[in-house]
Amino acid sequence: MINIDSLNHVSGKSCYIDDVPVPSNTLYGAVVYARIAHGTLKAIDYHAALQLAGVHAVLVAKHIPGENQIGGIIPDEPLLAEGEVHFYGQALGLILADSLYQAQQATALVKVSIDPLPAVTDPREAARKNMLIMPAKQLSRGCVKKALNQCATVVHGRADSGGQEHLYLEPQGAIAFPQEGQALRIVSSTQGPTAVQRGVCRVLGIARHLVEVEVGRLGGAFGGKEDQATLWAALAALGAWHSGRPVKLVLSRHDDMRMTGKRHPYSSDYRIGIDEQGLILAYSATFYQNAGASADLSPAVLARTLFHATNSYFIPHVELIGYSCRTHLPPNTAFRGFGGPQGMFVIESAIRHIAEAAGMDPTEIQRLNLINEAHSFPYGQQALGAQAARCWQQCTQTYALPKIRAKVDRYNAKHKRYKKGMAMMPICFGISFTNTPMNQAAALVHVYGDGSVGISTAAIEMGQGVSTKIVQVAATTLGILPQLIRIFPSSTRTIANTSPSAASATADLNGKACQIACTNIRERLLALAAELLKLSKTNDLRLVAGSVYCGDQPQGLTWQELVGAAYLRRISLSEHGYYATPDLYFDEKTGSGQPFAYHVYGSAVCQVTVDTLLGTYQIDAVKIVHDGGSSMNPSIDLGQIEGALAQGIGWLTVEELLFSSDGRPLTDTLSTYKIPDIYHGPKEIQVAFLENSTHPQAIFNSKAVGEPPLMYGIGVFFALRDALRAARPTSLQAFTAPLTPERVLMQLHAP
Repeated sequence: MINIDSLNHVSGKSCYIDDVPVPSNTLYGAVVYARIAHGTLKAIDYHAALQLAGVHAVLVAKHIPGENQIGGIIPDEPLLAEGEVHFYGQALGLILADSLYQAQQATALVKVSIDPLPAVTDPREAARKNMLIMPAKQLSRGCVKKALNQCATVVHGRADSGGQEHLYLEPQGAIAFPQEGQALRIVSSTQGPTAVQRGVCRVLGIARHLVEVEVGRLGGAFGGKEDQATLWAALAALGAWHSGRPVKLVLSRHDDMRMTGKRHPYSSDYRIGIDEQGLILAYSATFYQNAGASADLSPAVLARTLFHATNSYFIPHVELIGYSCRTHLPPNTAFRGFGGPQGMFVIESAIRHIAEAAGMDPTEIQRLNLINEAHSFPYGQQALGAQAARCWQQCTQTYALPKIRAKVDRYNAKHKRYKKGMAMMPICFGISFTNTPMNQAAALVHVYGDGSVGISTAAIEMGQGVSTKIVQVAATTLGILPQLIRIFPSSTRTIANTSPSAASATADLNGKACQIACTNIRERLLALAAELLKLSKTNDLRLVAGSVYCGDQPQGLTWQELVGAAYLRRISLSEHGYYATPDLYFDEKTGSGQPFAYHVYGSAVCQVTVDTLLGTYQIDAVKIVHDGGSSMNPSIDLGQIEGALAQGIGWLTVEELLFSSDGRPLTDTLSTYKIPDIYHGPKEIQVAFLENSTHPQAIFNSKAVGEPPLMYGIGVFFALRDALRAARPTSLQAFTAPLTPERVLMQLHAP
């Protein structure tokens, strides 16, 4: 089945926030924001802005009727700054005008008085000053100190990974429409309609039934619209509340890059020990997470970092500690992988470090320590269904790993200027929200009198193909053609108390809810079919391509006829399905439990070539074996794997976020922030799905695919490092990402 959105996408008919028709009396919003990272807010003089033609209002903190607070996990994030400014780009006020141009012009007329205060941008400095979002998180097993004394080789070091701009194609935005009875309808570019609903109601001081949040589709998100979309929707709602008119607020690309949080940069220390054979006996790591100015989702991101800190490996003695450090940068937030990539980068750095110290091949240490079903993770969950070794074996056999290594070595022996490198990258990623209550979803399915079907869920289509998969679920379960099915926009009016489309769990949660609803409708209709066909039981009846079958024989009764008969007999043709992932729990006090429904595994071999004179490089190939379960839509899953890989490569190679020492963004335009283009991508990408892999908690045994493949990009970093060591075998290359061409050049020619 093809992606149901493909035709509209390529023909330009797909509708996004900026395509939503608005009435002629709509006001347009522009945000006044701080141009200093930290200081005491003395005054905001907006008198001149109000005199500009077309300007109707300037709203600041004092105009908020409810609570000036949108913080989710921790209430530490004001909608509009008051008293103190905490980052460059923090919203100070909202201007409402007849046109976007007038609103933007008016922002320059607002005079803001801020007394500067010292800015902290480094998480280690923040930790030293006890500037923490919350107390440290810890996860441990065994006794690391004792185990390290028994190791043949022990090393310790530091690994640093940078942030990453989401750079979704569609910027942040929302439109708020006043309704009868002081209610609001909000069209929002958000991954979490309920999060927006909750935030708006908090700011306005009203109950949730007065606010409806609707989402058609997003032009990309990658986690950046999970919690951070709430700010812009709340501002639009505030404007509509005060003006009584619709308010549209859509950020420019420049403002979006300046004002929104990114992937969390991490600075980490590690210690690792192995025995003579290369088995990892002990591993400890301390993670300094750069949370930015407020919590946002940082506590949950840090928790997943700890959960994924050992990647695909079984290590008997583990000690992990994480500090969420408050700095004067925009609040960092969810990003594809949600803290997992940062943890995996550190363990992979530690393995390379100890392999070099022990004179061993890092791929051998990786292979020896792969987790299997007899093992458990540091958080206590048994590794049931572990596919790490099978993925590794299929990858090495399918792509002839020994031949690749031999070819790289021969090339390097013959060439001085150019050096090749290769690395293996196994992955293991848990599927579920680590906050157990969030693992629930609902679906509302209507079968209309003509046999067509409408479906509402909380699944937000943002380019990942989830709408197509839900259509597949419904079509397969009901036994009808996909052309009869329509996915309605997600709305808090039809599906309440939603979890965001995130954590790679969207298709599983919402697909299962849809399956339950469709199954109940199907069973009612088949009972009716048995009555109409004068059969004593329904066991042998089924619906296939819109016709009723008994066994393998069609019974001359179509789907449309059956639906029509059900209506005449007053049999319900609607169903609300609800699904909650079973058997999930986690005890924060003991640091143990079963936080994930299942894990996704995979292995990739990455190959690169480095120009040692210029520091430039090319990515020759990334060859993957991915554990997709029994993929229900291989073409969509393949697109997700390739896209995630490209994003992971970008994070670790060319995408570099820079801030001045006083917290001013230096890479806030597309001319200063580099993302990988078609020329930077691998010359060759091969993807094979792991054979004979299933899991019952994945919808139709088709495992989640959104986030796990991003981690294959980590292998490119270590392939580049392998090439650098071929050029300078005795030099010490830092584990610092992104490994930009400039950084490669400096490491090649460092004294």
